Amino acid sequence: MKKVIFVLLDGCTYDGAKENMGFLEHLIESNKGTKFKVKGELPSMSRPIYETLFTGLPVSEHLIVNNIISRKSKEENIFSLCKKNNLRTAAAAYHWFSELYNKSPFNPIGDRIQLNTDRNVENGIFYYEDHYPDNHLFNDGEFLRSNFNPDFLFIHSMNIDDAGHKFGSNSEEYACSISKADTILGLYLPNWIEEGYNVIVTSDHGMNENKIHGGNDYIQRYVPLYIFSNEESNMQKGDFSEKEISQLNLAPLVCKLLGIDRSKRMKDIKEFGGTIFE
Repeated sequence: MKKVIFVLLDGCTYDGAKENMGFLEHLIESNKGTKFKVKGELPSMSRPIYETLFTGLPVSEHLIVNNIISRKSKEENIFSLCKKNNLRTAAAAYHWFSELYNKSPFNPIGDRIQLNTDRNVENGIFYYEDHYPDNHLFNDGEFLRSNFNPDFLFIHSMNIDDAGHKFGSNSEEYACSISKADTILGLYLPNWIEEGYNVIVTSDHGMNENKIHGGNDYIQRYVPLYIFSNEESNMQKGDFSEKEISQLNLAPLVCKLLGIDRSKRMKDIKEFGGTIFE
């Protein structure tokens, strides 16, 4: 079985995760997973990086250049590749993902719950308030996993980003939102791993003390990547965060874990070579 759960913690800085995600860091210390430091693409904004994460392309190529641009993706992406390979997909995510990969514009009245569709995201529960509680979100994701058995499940949290915009990255509220996400992951992750899922936890961008992101400094660009894989035969475990990797590697990594070919425009994941992939 090659199944993947991709968790995106929106707005989580690399240092914020390292300091506040005690459970995930414990798994890395215990050699139960793999950790990298990821250099995010520019601009360090949400919608452009969503498209980068799912297509493996830089912003200058996919042309979702800021958060104002609202349209469906014109590129091959993880969801469309899954559909091409007859894999089941599901997402519990912010409504911008519906607009990128299912239908645009998003109508809160009719588009929040999209089940048993023939779209790229076959089964989706999409929210449209940044403060939509993470415990509700992960419950949505678990509902989709339990009821629809997707090969690729995407879970996208906005609470960390929301706290960062309200209070800044150096605030108690921001740290607590990261810690809360870690606690919630502790309720689900052990079962996912036991059931044989490959689990990826990462972020799109960071956040600065001025309550914004989009720029080119360390705190806005660098994000964590945790990998928990059942591919014991070809995955090494441990902390490889001294090896900085490009965010362009995430889409082809997911394809590899799913056992499908990456798109022609995705880069080869050579940056992982000699590290976690033998």
